[in-house]
Amino acid sequence: MRARGIVVAVVVAAVVAGIAVIVTVASRGPGRRSTAALPRDASATATTPSTSPSASPSGPAEPSSAARLAAPPTTAAPSPTRPKISPSKKPTQVPLPPAPPHPTGPEPTSPAPGATCPTYTGPGATKATVHGALDTAAGTHFWATSAPSISVPVNLMHAVAWQESGWQSTILACDGGIGTMQVMPATADWMNQRFGTSYDVHTLTGNTMLGAEYLEWLVKYFGDVYYQGSYDLSVPAVPDGVSLLDSVVSAYNYGAGAVDPTKGRAGIPNWWYVDDVEALTTNCPCGS
Repeated sequence: MRARGIVVAVVVAAVVAGIAVIVTVASRGPGRRSTAALPRDASATATTPSTSPSASPSGPAEPSSAARLAAPPTTAAPSPTRPKISPSKKPTQVPLPPAPPHPTGPEPTSPAPGATCPTYTGPGATKATVHGALDTAAGTHFWATSAPSISVPVNLMHAVAWQESGWQSTILACDGGIGTMQVMPATADWMNQRFGTSYDVHTLTGNTMLGAEYLEWLVKYFGDVYYQGSYDLSVPAVPDGVSLLDSVVSAYNYGAGAVDPTKGRAGIPNWWYVDDVEALTTNCPCGS
């Protein structure tokens, strides 16, 4: 019995060993590649669960613990902070020159009976001298840094001066206007302060320079506020509208605060003056 038991044990051991050999050979069949032949990165891919969405046909594989630690939280990201929006243009806060007395209609061509004005401070300059002073003033750029393109067209300078005074250089009007450009004393002080000048309103040179300063200031003011930064006085108005030139001419006589181009033609309080000056720009008797 003992010898028979030994024989049985040997047979069982042999059977077990045979099964182990068969299993080992089967595991190295032709359908499985050896990882030793793969490049290092491919080997890692073969032995480590991939985090690539294409690694599994059913969806992305679960990332490793290291990847989970490095990845940002999976909670929903907060909506981006809405940027602060600044107004494209702040409300205009521009100090305006003093407004002149407002005439109610075309100025009379002669003083009222018994009036002691206008008066004259002395003999007037010749037309040729006035012409030269007006041309010099028109060609001066008072906005040399911020708006160097602004200047007063010579024909506009001539027309305003003729409408205001008939080119009389020493006239003092009943309303206080002084000289060729009929500059008011308060306006002269304001312009000198604004542009850092010291023109004497009672002299021909100072008076015409102050008049040009005022016109150029009006061009920039209305151009910035109402005409999208355009300073071109030659652009015509839209039908039933108001051009930059209309606004500037009106304000020279009535004050900037009284002119509102956004109201159309109703925004000009003195069309009689505007029409006269604009007609004089092409048909002024001042040169004859």
